[in-house]
Amino acid sequence: MDSPLTGSVVLAAFAAYCIGSVSFAIVVSRLMALPDPRSYGSGNPGATNVLRSGSKAAAVLTLAGDAGKGWLAVWLTGVLTGQVPALAAAALAVFLGHLYPVFHRFKGGKGVATAAGALFGLDWRVGLGTLATWLIIAVFLRYSSLAALIAAIFAPLATLFVVGADARLAAVLAMSALLVWRHKENIARLLSGTEPRLGARKTT
Repeated sequence: MDSPLTGSVVLAAFAAYCIGSVSFAIVVSRLMALPDPRSYGSGNPGATNVLRSGSKAAAVLTLAGDAGKGWLAVWLTGVLTGQVPALAAAALAVFLGHLYPVFHRFKGGKGVATAAGALFGLDWRVGLGTLATWLIIAVFLRYSSLAALIAAIFAPLATLFVVGADARLAAVLAMSALLVWRHKENIARLLSGTEPRLGARKTT
């Protein structure tokens, strides 16, 4: 018979995945009568690409929604279970839901905002440190992708330092590896000098 812990982990992962599968880039764009974010720019349903539509409000709402769902999934798991393995499962599952959303034919975004929200849910110190890392790189260098990559490297180190080597670290390592992999095209453009800066319009 499955233990209560196993059941909590499975339920937390399932619920978090469903929450993560709500793509706010698509939802906000539809509500604001904007083009589908998958039809222009990088084709990525995320806040950075929504910003290329020219609507800062839509980009902010997308960012808040994607980050908020990451935090909500982990926070709810903490309130309902308080179990570290369940928290780790929820963090990874909500991130995977954003990357491969069941509601949008498994074609999602890169998960930067959702990962940030999940980190805040795991431990606010890890989330704040990772967010600060992203902001510093983004503000001074104006590359969202580069900021995300550096933040992805920072996050596991911060997690190890703050919470130690438990299931949460494993989840953050997995999220960081997936985030870097999802940015492989951005890495190629950064190396070639063709990556667009924050706020720049990019043709299809």
